[in-house]
Amino acid sequence: MIKPAPVLELDDVHYRWPGRAPFELRAPYLTLVKGETVLLLGESGSGKSTLLSLICGTIVAQSGAVSVAGTDISSLSAGKRDRFRAEQIGLIFQQFNLLPYASVQDNILLPLRFAPDRASRVPLSVDDAERLCRDLGLPTDVMGARAGTLSVGQQQRVAAARALIGMPPLIVADEPTSSLDASTQVAFLDVLFEQSRSHSTTVLMVSHDARLADQFDRVIHMTDIAQTMRGIT
Repeated sequence: MIKPAPVLELDDVHYRWPGRAPFELRAPYLTLVKGETVLLLGESGSGKSTLLSLICGTIVAQSGAVSVAGTDISSLSAGKRDRFRAEQIGLIFQQFNLLPYASVQDNILLPLRFAPDRASRVPLSVDDAERLCRDLGLPTDVMGARAGTLSVGQQQRVAAARALIGMPPLIVADEPTSSLDASTQVAFLDVLFEQSRSHSTTVLMVSHDARLADQFDRVIHMTDIAQTMRGIT
């Protein structure tokens, strides 16, 4: 049986934040394969945000390699990392980061404006945005509504549609269900996983809520993949 190719791979990664009370993170190895759904659990201060920043290329490791879809992003320039992230990674933020005065449609299609290769995978982008809305339980008549007028649950689904548009190989979700009740959490994850399965997209979701574990293919604890140290002199 042929093993699926890694979509995300960390190899001996080391990063140290500067400052009076430095924070250091070391991640010897981590790999996620195509179509896998993974929950990354960790307490506040365990290094989850630093790890996500390294995976997304907003910061660069001092040593080691961070590979997404076969590309070592730590070897790219800042501008190339930005373009690569737009093309290859769909992001769902805890606070959603929608443009409140822009329409739902414009928010969903926003990544395609910065990612021509990703846009080429969606020849009918407006139709695809409407399909994602329907699949995520949003009525298509909200497409013209300003994002800031929607409920929290609706905004969350718009953020998920924005991450999924153009079928990026990796979805990174940072605590996207923290503001939702238990039943809404389950419904949201069911839809997210259904969308990821239909396109063999890998999902990495970060949370501190261990109750979500049963819904994922695999659960990883920060303590299993990384060592963190504070107050280094």
